[in-house]
Amino acid sequence: MAPAIMLAADAPKLSSANTGFMLICSALVMLMTPGLAFFYGGMVRVKSTLNMLMMSFISLGIVTILWVLYGFSLAFGTHNSLIGWNSDWFGLSNIGLTELWDGYSIPVFVFMVFQLMFAIITPALISGALADRVKFSAWSLFIALWVTIVYVPVAHWVWGADGWAYKLGVIDFAGGTAVHINAGAAALGVILVIGKRVGFKRDPMRPHSLPLVMLGAGLLWFGWFGFNAGSWLGNDDGVGALMFVNTQVATAAAMLAWLAYEKIRHGAFTTLGAASGAVAGLVAITPSGGAVSPLGAIAVGAIAGVACAAAVGLKFRFGYDDSLDVVGVHMVGGIIGSLLIGFFATGKGQSTATGVFYGDHTFTQLWKQCAGVFAVLAYSLIVSAVLAFLLDKTLGMRVTEDEEISGIDQAEHAETAYDFSGAGGGVTGSLAAPALAAAQNKKVDA
Repeated sequence: MAPAIMLAADAPKLSSANTGFMLICSALVMLMTPGLAFFYGGMVRVKSTLNMLMMSFISLGIVTILWVLYGFSLAFGTHNSLIGWNSDWFGLSNIGLTELWDGYSIPVFVFMVFQLMFAIITPALISGALADRVKFSAWSLFIALWVTIVYVPVAHWVWGADGWAYKLGVIDFAGGTAVHINAGAAALGVILVIGKRVGFKRDPMRPHSLPLVMLGAGLLWFGWFGFNAGSWLGNDDGVGALMFVNTQVATAAAMLAWLAYEKIRHGAFTTLGAASGAVAGLVAITPSGGAVSPLGAIAVGAIAGVACAAAVGLKFRFGYDDSLDVVGVHMVGGIIGSLLIGFFATGKGQSTATGVFYGDHTFTQLWKQCAGVFAVLAYSLIVSAVLAFLLDKTLGMRVTEDEEISGIDQAEHAETAYDFSGAGGGVTGSLAAPALAAAQNKKVDA
């Protein structure tokens, strides 16, 4: 997604087709955040549903304002290999309506808003690991700090014209490192600081609404076409179409692989497994889909489906409470998708870089991918843990134990997701109370 180098004579003109395409892609990526809210919201217990929804929705508000004020300038301005800056982009105050993004046929405003949607969903991904136990005010402040200190620099490394990872040649088509490894490593860092839920490994913590999970997964799958295909910033040379096809192919393969794994391991094909497998495939193809063939996408998806299905169980072995498997799906899936570029890149997609299976016997691209993956993982894990520690020692990150047990929805939002006060079987509504009272009085008299 970084700007291309072009001769002045070849400088592009504004394309209404590409501009419209990118605006649609931006809307699709925006839809992914509510989709994520439904996906996560269905996976938690009833008493945490609203809080889980709000932990995603609040990112739409906070990150939008920060991105306009300074986030876009820091992430995509040119300054040095670690961070960017462009004073004309501060507050988006000095950008012309038809000013083009360097090397492309779309306006700067369009590129800015497309990247905004990536910045919004990335901290929302983290929230799934923290279900049931985090103060909403502390979470909101964490989003603001994390986007500023972690997401913005990493986005510059990977996609900025002078970012060190971009100049090194690390391939990340749409966010395997900057989005998924970044969010997954951050989730691990935070949960190691704030600790486990009350009753972890003891009480049942099953999803309260699998239909809601499937709805969320479907919205994510739909929106992901904009997330991935749109990241080529145009539709002129077929690479975006390749990414669109590979997104569908890898997601299907991962879903089937996850279901096969859990049938062999646990004896059943579950709806939660289907939804989780699909997301694992989407994550893994995000960095790699522009570099691999459709057959390679099948391999990427199948490997990610099995590996992520196995990885979600590690939290019970090692004792970290990753509530909704952000580490197991997003961090592991992002690592797999990024590293498999070093094996399956054909050299016929987004670049001429090839993987081991296509002639790179010196492992050149694989080593580049390793550098990007482990630098982002280490930076996000450490800095996120430090941020969580500081917030925990000042504001306090967690609700009280009583509030967690009784329900974080009521404690933090003074609401509940479902109101059953007027529901029941047989006698309902205003007739229910008198009938129940009469029955109780009759029993007492007897």
